[in-house]
Amino acid sequence: MFDKLFEAQQKAGEMKKRLDGVTVSGSVEGGKITVTANANKVIQNITIDEAFMKEADKEELEELMVLAVNKALEQAENVSQTEMAAMTKNMFGDLGGMFGQ
Repeated sequence: MFDKLFEAQQKAGEMKKRLDGVTVSGSVEGGKITVTANANKVIQNITIDEAFMKEADKEELEELMVLAVNKALEQAENVSQTEMAAMTKNMFGDLGGMFGQ
């Protein structure tokens, strides 16, 4: 039984590493602002089109930044959920054998 728990911990660590390597992004206004994150929901980069930044007012820029960040985090959540579902399915298959099923 402890072997299965140890294996589950190892799989969780492997999944975190995989998610660290998956890049997602969210952009608004046709790419005028782009936020890049990894699938563990860590923001890695924000780019703002220079011409857009010069013409946009502070409020517009702030609103669009929030939208771009939320889009990137939504993408990260989708990838994370997909990976978690796959890992859970594998784990339950292993746990079923642990209980003689």
